[in-house]
Amino acid sequence: MRLNDILPTSFEFRGRTYDIDLSFDNVLDVYDITSNKNLLDVEKIHLGLILYLGDIELEDHLELWQFIQSELIEKGKRKVVQYDVLGNEMPDMNDEDEEAHFDIKQDADLIYASFKSEYGIDLIEEQGKLHWHKFQALLQGLSSESILQRVIQIRLWKPRKGDSPEYRQSMRKLQDYYRIVTD
Repeated sequence: MRLNDILPTSFEFRGRTYDIDLSFDNVLDVYDITSNKNLLDVEKIHLGLILYLGDIELEDHLELWQFIQSELIEKGKRKVVQYDVLGNEMPDMNDEDEEAHFDIKQDADLIYASFKSEYGIDLIEEQGKLHWHKFQALLQGLSSESILQRVIQIRLWKPRKGDSPEYRQSMRKLQDYYRIVTD
């Protein structure tokens, strides 16, 4: 996201211009499709492209899909590259850590409450309107006092020397309550 660029509502691919729906709820619908284990990859791509672009005749489904994902959805995500003492790039642990402590589906109620509380934004009312890039920026900008960030802090909590047994038990119960359930 660049503050001096307009948010994309169309793009050019191989000499053709496409209108694209990048409202946050639409992108989340595409995520739901791509995580569906009952669909073949080709079906996921086809359905995802229909959600993004509408039901239009397409060529180069895979290349178009990859372009949209890399240039419009994932582009601009912060990635911290770390190097070892010899200057070799180390494996990226950020994605694993982020996924382990945050899930867009399971934390939907926390995201909704955090946006409402911090920004006064009702995400239900913003469906079809709030652009994915704005949604991502606002999500990343939630303060440590938001309910979502407090739950993430609970998930990340590790016992420290000096924590009382009661506090440790309480935190473990909270971690169990807020644990991300995997398939």
